[in-house]
Amino acid sequence: MYQSKHFHIKSIEEIKMEMDMFATRYSHIDKIFLADGNALTAPTEFLVEILEYIKIKFPKCERVSCYATHIDIRKKSLEELQLLSSKGLKLLYLGVESGDDETLRFIRKGATAQDMIDLSKKVKDANMKLSATFILGINGQEKDNTEHAIRTGELISKMYLDYVGLLTLRLEEGSYLTKLAAEGKYTLVELEEVVRELKLILENIKTEEIPQEIIFRSNHASNFLTLKGTLPQDRDKMLEKVKQVIQQGEYPKQRKYYL
Repeated sequence: MYQSKHFHIKSIEEIKMEMDMFATRYSHIDKIFLADGNALTAPTEFLVEILEYIKIKFPKCERVSCYATHIDIRKKSLEELQLLSSKGLKLLYLGVESGDDETLRFIRKGATAQDMIDLSKKVKDANMKLSATFILGINGQEKDNTEHAIRTGELISKMYLDYVGLLTLRLEEGSYLTKLAAEGKYTLVELEEVVRELKLILENIKTEEIPQEIIFRSNHASNFLTLKGTLPQDRDKMLEKVKQVIQQGEYPKQRKYYL
């Protein structure tokens, strides 16, 4: 997604100038997202200054959110995260991708499922909300995706999550998996397999173990099948919808992106 961009952190002055400009027209907004990449990687004092300026320029803003990686969350102390939360940073978006350690090693994630559980507890203790994404079809046709799906369902049951989003894998230019595909070592799974994985994930979400309510979505443009619900109470309803699709067996012949 960001292969054509060189990551850098803008200066405080530049960011404040942008906020000054937007505040003339949008001072009433109640939610702000810190763009573009993993904003949490910026120094804590840098983020604090931005968050304090947001309060000045956007007094009605109730929540600031940003992307974060497991590395960003690990590097920040609990006290730093609590400080950022007190200044208005209330939601982090984290790409977990899978609950299966072998799959995480395959995609070079650099973290284990247990790491993700621990980090989610850290975010909760900082009084922040956490939105996690998982990827369907990530192992391709060359590997069995069964363990990926089962372990992902189990991990969703154990993490302290407020939101879960499921995405279907797309190959982006310059990525590791795209390189494997070009070498003939990786093939995207068919939609039937994607839906089978979705069924396995839902079947392996242990509703009695979920520590808190989770808003569950598979409505990203990459997905063939849209699901919306709240866990644990809507798990069975969403699972039944997936089973009906499998029973009907009607899938598009080509991948499309459903906006």
